[in-house]
Amino acid sequence: MAVIDLQLSNSLLFCLVPFLLFLFIKFKKTRNNNSKIPKSYPIIGSYFSILANQEQRVQWLSDIILSTPKLTFTLIRPLNFQTIFTANPCNVQHMLKTNFPVYQKGQFSNSTLSDLLSNGIFNVDGDIWKYQRQVASHEFNTRSLRKFVETVVDTELSERLIPILANAAAEKKVLDLQDILQRFAFDNICKIAFGYDPGYLLPNLPEAEFAVAFEDSVRLSSKRLNLPYPLIWKMKRALNIGSEKKLRIAVQQVREFAKKIVRGKQKELNEKSSLDSADLLSRFLSTGHSDEDFVTDIVISFILAGRDTTSAALTWFFWLISKNPEVESEILKEIGEKTDDSVVLYDEVKNMMYTHASLCESMRFYPPVPMDGKEAVKDDVLPDGTFVKKGTRVTYHPYAMGRSEEIWGKDWAEYKPERWLNKDQVTGNWMFVSKDAYSYPVFQAGPRICLGKEMAFLQMKRIVAGVLQRFKVVPAAEKGAEPMFISYLTAKMKGGFPVTIEERK
Repeated sequence: MAVIDLQLSNSLLFCLVPFLLFLFIKFKKTRNNNSKIPKSYPIIGSYFSILANQEQRVQWLSDIILSTPKLTFTLIRPLNFQTIFTANPCNVQHMLKTNFPVYQKGQFSNSTLSDLLSNGIFNVDGDIWKYQRQVASHEFNTRSLRKFVETVVDTELSERLIPILANAAAEKKVLDLQDILQRFAFDNICKIAFGYDPGYLLPNLPEAEFAVAFEDSVRLSSKRLNLPYPLIWKMKRALNIGSEKKLRIAVQQVREFAKKIVRGKQKELNEKSSLDSADLLSRFLSTGHSDEDFVTDIVISFILAGRDTTSAALTWFFWLISKNPEVESEILKEIGEKTDDSVVLYDEVKNMMYTHASLCESMRFYPPVPMDGKEAVKDDVLPDGTFVKKGTRVTYHPYAMGRSEEIWGKDWAEYKPERWLNKDQVTGNWMFVSKDAYSYPVFQAGPRICLGKEMAFLQMKRIVAGVLQRFKVVPAAEKGAEPMFISYLTAKMKGGFPVTIEERK
């Protein structure tokens, strides 16, 4: 099928540009003075550069953005489709707050991701988004949900993750820590969202059907976003071939499974008049939100949000501290100060400021969502003077922003948690200093800021404390080897993160 996909892509290209070679030679656009901005040609735009950099797309775009004086440039796609990329904090604030109504998810994103996300909160605008945001915000702020999350995380950590790491240490075997953390996060978010345990992190590391289908759905949906032009996937979907056939099957499995759980919970509610469960689905149904499609869409959206974001952040965090032993020592010192017990309690991690700063610093380098695009619903001008035509996609780039000397200073390349901290001169304790959300939009900003931000930090700090208190994580790759950062809808470490686990003495 991969051969069919490639043939179709090439056929479409040559159908669109029958005189490609002639145009390529005779009518190429004048190059921008900045050599990193890719050449653009009539009809095909920067197709060749886009194609050549598909795998390292995030890094490629980051390098271009950071080479421009305004931290902004326009990429020309085939048929003159244009996307503006920016790492300028003023532009980000303009998009996410000041002129928020103008920059929407838009038709492009909605249609591209509609098979998986349908009308879920991360794929809609306007009144539908406001309503879902209001409902979800209310539930996320309840104390009972926070307590439920604490219980779920602690159980998954103590009964599944720690025993797996202990076994790996005893048998001196190599683990793919990225896979382990993804499994942890998937079990976790399914329990929180559905009240369902897929058992993805059981000792035998099973291939859970729902988890595999969800992974395929996300990966194949994200590939649509990265294609040079959408006509490719739309034709493949119409013909039901290649990646689109696989996506249809995977999405069908995900939605059927989700609806089965929704129906089961709804039946239970009809019989009992109330649900004892504390998961999000039970909460939505118990408060009168009985529309099957609505609750299915919103729960699938939250699984997407919670499944890969924390696991991606933690994968890169553990890699970074393996390269920075002085940071690991400070975290261990902080863990030791917080508890005399054998286990760090969930509440105790709230005040682990150095660990919090270390996580923020790792996400500066490797944000779980490295790019996020909006569509202008009318003509506009960004604060840096860039004209935005109605219908144009504008993508802000947290990955590039984390590498900007203008934002972080000359020492931007150093992994330095202290840049997030001040020390109390009296007590000697660390105090966390937040950064401007538009210079560090890892959790978005403005009206769409992540609802689960604080919950995510508590979960990550609990996992870091639980793991590092007992184990040392050692990368199995050759010393000096740099893993490749890739992205679907969320970040990944290409090829996984092979590690060995050592028990601390």
